[in-house]
Amino acid sequence: MAMKSYRYQAEILVKDYLLADPFVRYTSVLGGIFMCKMAYDFTQLISSFYFKGYASLTKIQRIEWNNRGMSNAHAVFITLMSLYLVFFSELFSDSIEGLVTFRNSNLSTFTLGVSVGYFMTDLAMIFWLYPSLGGMEYVLHHVLSIISISYSMLSGEGQLYTYMVLISETTTPGINLRWFLDTAGMKRSSAYLVNGVAMFFAWLIARIFLFLYLFYHIYLHYDQIRQMHTFGYLLSFLVPIVLFAMNMMWFGKILKGLKKMLAKRQ
Repeated sequence: MAMKSYRYQAEILVKDYLLADPFVRYTSVLGGIFMCKMAYDFTQLISSFYFKGYASLTKIQRIEWNNRGMSNAHAVFITLMSLYLVFFSELFSDSIEGLVTFRNSNLSTFTLGVSVGYFMTDLAMIFWLYPSLGGMEYVLHHVLSIISISYSMLSGEGQLYTYMVLISETTTPGINLRWFLDTAGMKRSSAYLVNGVAMFFAWLIARIFLFLYLFYHIYLHYDQIRQMHTFGYLLSFLVPIVLFAMNMMWFGKILKGLKKMLAKRQ
């Protein structure tokens, strides 16, 4: 009975406060920042116990190590939520009447807020240690992400396309694992090779093919996009195009690196 009572109280807390209309935007961003702090500290704790080489890393390497653990936590969360909302929930399905560009829910808005909290935290760390955690391309990526996700969260417009773009975060764990293996001195290991191949295909699907589908979807629903606010209308085209160009640039580097790695294995 006690467990049922606690569960009921937790559900009331989530429904009436965390996901309530007046608070959802604020609690979600704070929740995202809190998630980052927890993931950063958890990565530091686990690594110090289970990775013997962690103590021998430089200070900046340990910070980046923990930062990438934080990045993985967000990537797993936002990928699962994006896949669910886009492909499995009824929020953006054809069975619901109304313009798809204006559909949103408390859950979808809350999820976007968590992502905003992450990108704000990560961008602050990038500026704090610039350029150790990433150069201007990362700053541009994060600024565009914060602007577009925040607008979608606050206005409720274009959330479908925002989630389609956020699915590309599925490639992040592979990128981080590559850095972990390299830093741990395992660049010549089979795990490094397998991760490189997996990263190539994941990038091709999530950041190339998915974006092409996104552009096709925008083309089919252009009459609905035209009814969005001017700023949202511009974001619907500008952000995907810029990110796609960056994805193609990074994909070229991934392909070049994979070819070089396979050549050394022969």
